[in-house]
Amino acid sequence: MHTGLSFEVAENQEIIKKMVSDFAEKNIRQNVMEWDEAQHFPVEIFKQLGELGLMGVLVPEIYGGSGFGYQEYVDVIVEVSKVCGSIGLSLAAHNSLCTGHILAFGSEEQKMKWLPKLATAEWIGAWGLTEANTGSDALRMTTTAVLDGDEYVINGAKNWITHGKSGDVAVVMVRTGEAGSSKGISAIVVERGTPGFTAGKKENKLGMRASETTEMIFDNCRVPKENLLGSEGDGFKQAMKVLDGGRISIAALSLGIAKGAYIAAVNYAKQRHQFGVPISSFQGISFKLADMATEIEAAELLIRQAADLKNRHQPMTKESAMAKYYASEVAVRCATEAVQIFGGYGYTKDFPVEKFYRDSKLCTIGEGTSEIQKLVIAREILK
Repeated sequence: MHTGLSFEVAENQEIIKKMVSDFAEKNIRQNVMEWDEAQHFPVEIFKQLGELGLMGVLVPEIYGGSGFGYQEYVDVIVEVSKVCGSIGLSLAAHNSLCTGHILAFGSEEQKMKWLPKLATAEWIGAWGLTEANTGSDALRMTTTAVLDGDEYVINGAKNWITHGKSGDVAVVMVRTGEAGSSKGISAIVVERGTPGFTAGKKENKLGMRASETTEMIFDNCRVPKENLLGSEGDGFKQAMKVLDGGRISIAALSLGIAKGAYIAAVNYAKQRHQFGVPISSFQGISFKLADMATEIEAAELLIRQAADLKNRHQPMTKESAMAKYYASEVAVRCATEAVQIFGGYGYTKDFPVEKFYRDSKLCTIGEGTSEIQKLVIAREILK
C-alpha cells in the first residue's frame, strides 16, 4: 500500500512539474526582462496561475485549493523560479505567508471567507511583519491595534511588503500588548479598501523587480474584531510557525534560481568555443559546473527533508532553517559562477544569468537573513 502511495505522489509531482514548466516557458519567459526593467508586477499571470490551482497549492479542496503537500509545492516554486525569480517570489509569498497563515490559524468561518478567494487568485495576498526599524527584531514593532468597541483601530506602517499595494487582503502583525513581549503581538486580517489602509513607497530594487515590494500604511484603520486570527497575543508565535514553512518556500525559490543559472551555464559552456574547443572541455570551467551541480543536489536534499517533515507535521525548525540558509547561499554562488562562465556576455542583459545574479541575493536576506538562520540552527542544535 505504502509503495503505491509514494508512486502516486511521485507521478503527481512529475505531472505538476511538467505543467508548471510548460506554463513558465509559454507565458513567462518571453516577458522576463520587460517586466524586470519596468518593475511591472504582472497581476494577470497570477490570475492564470490561480486558474491552474497554483495560488492555493497547499489549500484543501474544500476551500477551493489544490490540496497538495509540500513536495509538490517545492516543485511548483522551483519550476517557476528556474525561469523568473520574481514570479517565484510572489507565488511563494502569496501561498506560504498570507494564505498559509489564514489556513494554519484561521477559524472555520475565516477560512471559508478568505481562502477560496486567495486559492483561486481572485484575491492576491500580502503579509506584514517587517517595519522600517524592526527587521530581525520583530518584537519591537510599533504598529499598534487598539480595541475600540467591536473594532480594532490600527496605526503604523509595514515595510518591504510583497504585494503591499496590489494585494487585496493582508495578514498584519500588530502590537496589542507591551513592546518587546512575544505575547504583545496579534495577527489581524485587513482587506484592501478599508478606510485608513493605503500603500506607501514602492521599493526600487536590485533584483526581483517584477515582484512588488511596498510599504503598507495604517492611519486610524478600523477593522472588525472578528478579523483577529486566533487569540490576542498569539501573533508572534503564529508568525514564527508561518516563517518555518516560509523558509521552505525561499529555499525552493533559491533552488529554482540556482538551477536556472546552472542550466544556462552548462548550455553556454557546451556551445561557446575558444582555442578551437568548447569551453566545457577546460578543467577551469568543468570544475565550476561540478561544484554547482553538487551544491544544487545537496540543497535539494535538505529542502526535500524539510518538506517531508512539514508534510508529516513533525518539528522542522532546524531543518527548514538549514535548507533556507544553504540553498540561498548556493543560489548566490551558482549565479555568480554562471556569470563568470559567460564572461563578458554574462555581464549584459542579453543573456539570462545577470538576472539570476541580481535575483539570488534577496534569498539570503528575505524571510530571515543567513545570519538569523545560523542563530536558529545554533539554538536548535544546542538545546
